[in-house]
Amino acid sequence: MRRLDQLLANLGYCSRRDARAWIAGGRVTVAGVVADYFGEKVDPATVQVDGEPLDRLEGLLLMLHKPTGLVCSHDSREGPSVYGLLPPRWRQRNPQITSIGRLDKDTSGLILLTDQSELVHRLTSPKHKVPKIYRATVSSDLSPALIPLFASGTLMLKDEKEPCAPAELKIIGPREAELTLTEGRYHQVRRMLASQGCEVVTLHRSRFGHLELGDLPAGQWRELPLEEFART
Repeated sequence: MRRLDQLLANLGYCSRRDARAWIAGGRVTVAGVVADYFGEKVDPATVQVDGEPLDRLEGLLLMLHKPTGLVCSHDSREGPSVYGLLPPRWRQRNPQITSIGRLDKDTSGLILLTDQSELVHRLTSPKHKVPKIYRATVSSDLSPALIPLFASGTLMLKDEKEPCAPAELKIIGPREAELTLTEGRYHQVRRMLASQGCEVVTLHRSRFGHLELGDLPAGQWRELPLEEFART
């Protein structure tokens, strides 16, 4: 059971103060009866606003095709963010929607967004070794010698105390490669390739765990069931 005004605020419908005005104005019903007290304890499944049931009561999990130029941050000082692509109501939810890991401003591709903190922790924890696939174009020709080097688990990056975990590198073309990682260090793909003299020109993530971006257009998202990662 949840307090009615707090429930509406946490789901992003309005502030708690506005919720009281909505309730006083007859916009909210509980089990088919117009609510008359903002502090009433209610079953969220029985609540409707303007005749519509409350949405996404169990939480949200989204797969978004992140375009370049957007950041995965709630800090407006860092520039336009992926959260601006979401409906305003979802951006007001508490707990807030956040990304599972990050893609930098110049990287495009698959990013997962959720308001479930346990899911964020589980899918970003190194012990779960969730594979992520990236497609990179670089500034100089790729040497086949990078394949065993990246797979060896011995590559050290500047200012790191531990070597990178083994990673699978596939050379697609002279200056194009696909890289599969099971960890998520800061700018890892860019730093791994740069350490071998290959500056990344473009970077795109096509897969996260068992999820593939497919033909989802840039800037668009689709909802996933929260149990999508139950087997991860």
